[in-house]
Amino acid sequence: MTAAHRAMALLESWPNLVSGPPKCTVGHAFASAGHEIVHFHTADSADLHLTCAAVERLLPQLSHSSAIRVRPGASWITVLLDCDADVELLLGLVSVALKEHSDEQGEDPRLRLSPPCDWERPAELPPVPASRPGAARRMVDRLIPHGHGH
Repeated sequence: MTAAHRAMALLESWPNLVSGPPKCTVGHAFASAGHEIVHFHTADSADLHLTCAAVERLLPQLSHSSAIRVRPGASWITVLLDCDADVELLLGLVSVALKEHSDEQGEDPRLRLSPPCDWERPAELPPVPASRPGAARRMVDRLIPHGHGH
């Protein structure tokens, strides 16, 4: 079982989270009160919607973890999941995200809309040249996180 699967299994038991497909249609999501909180797009990472204010406030602490990827101005962060410590980190940050989103409940409803996560499908890869003996001729449809330094 991967670290992401362990994290998902633990989050399934949280009473304030509902699991299902994300708005971006890639992977699996957990939401609370209409806010998508965490997306699992791969077996080795999770995208977490903390809010811009929380990311800005926590940036000094987040930048000390090699498991966290943050882009300037983003409300979503990526947690790389390699071991149990990373799962624990993710669960702690999910708690922070839930608190942040519950604090937003009194604000203007337009401000409470969850921005979409930043995953997107890459441009189609070119077909393998037919002249290569034994080369596969089908296109590869891989999902790669946008802006994650690959």
